[in-house]
Amino acid sequence: MFMIEWGIWRMAIQSASARDAHEAEMTAAEKHASQDLYQADLEEEMHFQSVSERPHTRGPTFAFNETFLEMRCGGSEEKRGLLTLAVLGGVMPVISVTTFSAVSFLWVDITDHATRSFLSVSLTLIMTLVAGAILYLYSKYGIKLTRLEMLTSRHLLIRFNRITQQVHLHRPKYCGGIVTFPWKTTGSTVLYPEDDPLSVGMRLGLIWHPIHTGLPHMEMALLGKQGQGGSELRDEWEFIRRYMEEGPHAVPRPRLSTQLPSPIQAFSAQFEGLGRFFRKSSWLFKLAMLMVWPAFVIIGTAHWISLLLCWRPRWPKVIREAGLPGKPVPSPTTLSDYPPEIQERLLANADRWQLKPGKRPAKKPRKPRTPKAPKSPI
Repeated sequence: MFMIEWGIWRMAIQSASARDAHEAEMTAAEKHASQDLYQADLEEEMHFQSVSERPHTRGPTFAFNETFLEMRCGGSEEKRGLLTLAVLGGVMPVISVTTFSAVSFLWVDITDHATRSFLSVSLTLIMTLVAGAILYLYSKYGIKLTRLEMLTSRHLLIRFNRITQQVHLHRPKYCGGIVTFPWKTTGSTVLYPEDDPLSVGMRLGLIWHPIHTGLPHMEMALLGKQGQGGSELRDEWEFIRRYMEEGPHAVPRPRLSTQLPSPIQAFSAQFEGLGRFFRKSSWLFKLAMLMVWPAFVIIGTAHWISLLLCWRPRWPKVIREAGLPGKPVPSPTTLSDYPPEIQERLLANADRWQLKPGKRPAKKPRKPRTPKAPKSPI
């Protein structure tokens, strides 16, 4: 499911009216947090020094060679299947029944003149309007959500090209499209051990801020599987860093996954990040998990169906050949690579990512509270 990436891109190209409505719903604390970003904070949180002694990737990894490393992206892969279940189990039956009923009523009115009456014509008109309204609403609003999980690219991909020192993101256009960034503009969210407690159940996040890319918006990619702790994510970042900085000989060779619609990937995705939690949980929780196994089977099956209804993503020729002898180096993505209307929207929302100059001011120490004097007994 590409819900997170779709939401980030929609925020980057949000219209003025939609943005005003969104900001009107924000609290004062949320507005302050969104504007409380300093340039020094970004510089401190971006470096390419070693952060782990155990470089390791948990996958899925689709390619690993002397030229490039390719991995799966996606911020909510474990939830994939829920939308497919809702569409195929709810929306499509409603569309099918109403359309079939409208066509049946219309066919009877046309072919059977003996049964035609004011009531039958009225029912035909009502059923036609209902079926038309449902089809219209789904085509205008529903198909956008359906394409987050079906009839689209099977996976979001990220490719690290060691020869050209570039990072490529492969996404549908409604999630930002295919982009290229220099490796040295890449920031990571898991550099420091003190952030480990905040990383449980999260994915490795890579960030490209406008201050480094020159674009008017921020890009983000969430890699691989959910982590069971920050140390796992730092190991994965270290794996990528060593591959790009030192080469494939500096990291253990990962196990490669298939890009075909594998049922194993579909069912295992539901349990990402739960291994350590499940092992340490009580027997009562484990019993409850066993009792709801039919739900996991249903969602896993829907996940697999969604993979079957998607196609394998394909890189442009210039990216496929990047790093080969005599082949051109892909140009980093710039604002001019987007259509004019998208450029206007991106520039209109550029202030979302602006950083305050300098360092964050030190917090003033709080004054100790003066204890209240005890009340005198009456």
